[in-house]
Amino acid sequence: MKRLEGKVCVVTGGAGSVGVATARLFLAEGARVALIDLRENDLDRVAERLGNRSIMTIVADISRDHEVAAAIDAVNSQFGPIDVLFSNAGNFGTVAPIAVYPEAVFDAVYAVHVKGAFLLCKHATSRMSDGGSVIITSSVAGVRGDPGVYGYIVAKHAQIGLMRCLAKELAPRRIRVNTVHPGPIDNSFQHAVEADLSDIIKRDGAEFFNGMIPLGRHGTPEEVAQSVLYLASDESRFTTGSRLMVDGGMSA
Repeated sequence: MKRLEGKVCVVTGGAGSVGVATARLFLAEGARVALIDLRENDLDRVAERLGNRSIMTIVADISRDHEVAAAIDAVNSQFGPIDVLFSNAGNFGTVAPIAVYPEAVFDAVYAVHVKGAFLLCKHATSRMSDGGSVIITSSVAGVRGDPGVYGYIVAKHAQIGLMRCLAKELAPRRIRVNTVHPGPIDNSFQHAVEADLSDIIKRDGAEFFNGMIPLGRHGTPEEVAQSVLYLASDESRFTTGSRLMVDGGMSA
């Protein structure tokens, strides 16, 4: 039997590489998938690529309460109760000394990663099936510190706190809550980060990161998706309040 047969899965950041790879895997395992992202055109392209009737797409800004509430209403109306909630939307911000780090950038990063995950869980968990799974994409940045990365690193640490609170609150309903922590991934998000970093450190940003990873390479969106599938499936039924590192040993 497929691991997610008949289950309803919500994926934010659904048009990004990890969102798409995860949606593809969820669909292959028998799920119905709701993809949430900011731009309709991006979602339309993803839906066409996946070519599956078990997809619905929703345009929403997850940092806005009323848009998140409307998105969850739409999922419940079309698919029914949610079994898997994958909070995956993200943005990076910038790298700068704290004295000049832009407040607006800090607020924007925190709004997506932390407030967005909070609002998603606020509106969705009461409509989840008992025994379901909540997965929040944090990062290797959520377990380390680096100078200048104030928006992203602070937000990724905060997501762990949110996960731990939810894991205890939802345990009586057997809803598991965990974070997944990718290291550098070979995708457009990471390429943009590395382009900025290359200008700052005056060397190739990708090579810089590979030198920090014991396995010596970037991960792939599909490798992250495999870890998310484990947390989404009943194979992880006794795993909650945990951080799953998918970083090639970077945090070791």
